[in-house]
Amino acid sequence: MDYMENAQTPSRNTNDKFDDEDYPAYTMGRAAELIGVTPAFLRQLDQAGLITPQRSSGGHRSFSRKQLRIAERARELVDQGTPMEAACRIIDLENQLAESRNTNDTT
Repeated sequence: MDYMENAQTPSRNTNDKFDDEDYPAYTMGRAAELIGVTPAFLRQLDQAGLITPQRSSGGHRSFSRKQLRIAERARELVDQGTPMEAACRIIDLENQLAESRNTNDTT
């Protein structure tokens, strides 16, 4: 029997989640492992308001790929000696600049 004959095609909804960079697919531990930080570092970013992970009914945080990219940028800045508060502000300003450039490019 051929495995592929019996394999079900994933629903469109499942594929959307794979492609959605805002889908909160990573647990706190996995997210921390992927970007090389501690869970405490991710909690600090949450407390600072830089990223806001989705929370389960039990209060567990889940992070998206987009949030992990932001957290990784924060880690880079902190690793260079930038204080956490300043790193968060720098990232906010970088995001504002990128949005302004996108707006100018489309007008």
